[in-house]
Amino acid sequence: MTVAAQTATPLDDALLGVVAPWLPGRRWFPAKGAAAQLTLTGVLPLTDDVRVLLVRARAGSIDTLLQVPIVLGPGAGELVGTLGGREVRDGAADPAFVRAWLAAAEGPGTDADPATARMITGEQSNTSVVVGGTAILKVLRALQPGENPDVDVPRHLVAEGWTHVPAPLAWLEGEWFDPDGTACRGYLGVLSAFVAGAEDGFELACAYAGRGESFVGLAHDLGGVTATMHAALARAFPRLDAPDGPALVADGIAQRFAWATSAVPQLATYTPGVERVLADVRRLTATPPRQRVHGDLHLGQVLRADDTWYVTDFEGEPLAPLAQRTRPDLSVRDVAGLLRSIDYAAAVGGLTGDAAARWTAEARAALEDGYASSADGDSHDSHVLTRALELDKTLYEAVYESRNRPTWLPIPIAALDRLVS
Repeated sequence: MTVAAQTATPLDDALLGVVAPWLPGRRWFPAKGAAAQLTLTGVLPLTDDVRVLLVRARAGSIDTLLQVPIVLGPGAGELVGTLGGREVRDGAADPAFVRAWLAAAEGPGTDADPATARMITGEQSNTSVVVGGTAILKVLRALQPGENPDVDVPRHLVAEGWTHVPAPLAWLEGEWFDPDGTACRGYLGVLSAFVAGAEDGFELACAYAGRGESFVGLAHDLGGVTATMHAALARAFPRLDAPDGPALVADGIAQRFAWATSAVPQLATYTPGVERVLADVRRLTATPPRQRVHGDLHLGQVLRADDTWYVTDFEGEPLAPLAQRTRPDLSVRDVAGLLRSIDYAAAVGGLTGDAAARWTAEARAALEDGYASSADGDSHDSHVLTRALELDKTLYEAVYESRNRPTWLPIPIAALDRLVS
């Protein structure tokens, strides 16, 4: 079933007035610290007392359509305010909203009781709600038309028989109009199987590092799971050949390096080493076909449960254009992301000096070996590409840390020392 937006009523206009002061304090609100202009573009009425406001937030270059579920009357959701003597609540984790959402959604569904809904705290971009301990509902806050990869990719992976992703159980689409009157259709959310007792991959790796315990076995397993994920994605989605692939990769990293050195001038000392890496890439005769990848894979995007790994969060950057998030890429970019995450786990776990170097070297080698042992063999000098794409990621990290966490800048700097030596 697809829920079509209706013209906002005076009630909806009044509801926007109630929630407008509350919105800027939400972690998923895109215009933090700015005076955003909020307009109501429509409403998705699920029941008389459960309404989804479609709120357009504009501030500077930001122009985002937000999904704001509201429940009127008593409930379990966070109290936002009152209107005409009635309570106005954040609907995302309210049983009334979850019940109405499940009634409208497509898919095999769940027998989990909406009354058990509880919100997961700490999320940045969306809102996730555990239902009955067996399912988790992700409410997509920033809406875009088209296939949302966090819904579409797991559905395709499950169809391919890949078992390392929480299976989608239900999904809901909406229809609305953009500011110029164009009809849009996109996902509002997805309900997936909840992996009970799972450990966050990054927290797990940090704990191993903190104990000085080898992460080799788990890293090898994760490399193998990543390779089988790429194989399933290559079967499920079209691949794209790039005859000038090596040049494209090298040019992209050269642009990243120019951007990074303008932001962090000390990086200019790495120029000779970066040029050597780029020369190695340019000497390649070809690169593998580009394919659908995770796109933002790191240890924080994987879960460990029942002695296996599960991969989650295929959405990418929610505010990035959908075409950018679904664009085919080199599969080893995901490997590079995991390798960078291992370095961070060692640092956050408290390892330093030779102990950190030994722990990360062993875990990194195991991850790459696990990946190679399960990959399809189309390597095209994958070591050269993996090093180059890890360099690309490290340059981004150096800029990010210099701007946001200067005390963490030594982590990517140490990686640059190793990658360009």
